[in-house]
Amino acid sequence: MIRPALASDAPQLLTLMRGLARFEGYDDRFAVTVEALIERGFSANRPPEFTAWVAELDGALVGYAVIYVIPYTFDLRPTVVLKELFIDEAARGRNFGHGLMNAVIEHARSLNARLIRWQVLPDNAAAKNFYRQHNGNVDADWEDWFIDLDR
Repeated sequence: MIRPALASDAPQLLTLMRGLARFEGYDDRFAVTVEALIERGFSANRPPEFTAWVAELDGALVGYAVIYVIPYTFDLRPTVVLKELFIDEAARGRNFGHGLMNAVIEHARSLNARLIRWQVLPDNAAAKNFYRQHNGNVDADWEDWFIDLDR
C-alpha cells in the first residue's frame, strides 16, 4: 500500500533513510533524527519542509519517497524535486517504487507543476532504468554544481 507519510511513521522512515544513506555512501554524515523529521515535516506549528509517501507491507514500511517544491521558475509554475526514493532491498521487485513514483507524479500534476527533477548516482543503472519507465530523461542542458560551505 502506498500512502502519505504520517508523524507516527517517523521511526520507520528514519530507518529507511539510513538505508539510503548507506547505499549512497553518506551514512557517516547522516544527521536526520526522528525529532527532526517530525518538526520539519509533520509539525502543526509550521509549514512542512517536505512531503513524503511511504510503501507499507504487513504494517511495516518498506519504501518511501520525499519531495520538496520550488514554488515557481521561469514559467511561473512549480517544480517538484524528488529528493529521495528508496525501497528496502528485501521489498524490491514488488512495484512499490512504481507506486511511490506514481504518487509523486500525481501530486506534481495536482500542483500544476511542469517538471519533476531528481538526481541519480552515475553508476546506478537500475535507478536509471526505473526512471526511464516513468518517462524520465537525462537533463543534457544542465550540470550539477555545488559549494561545500563546511570546507
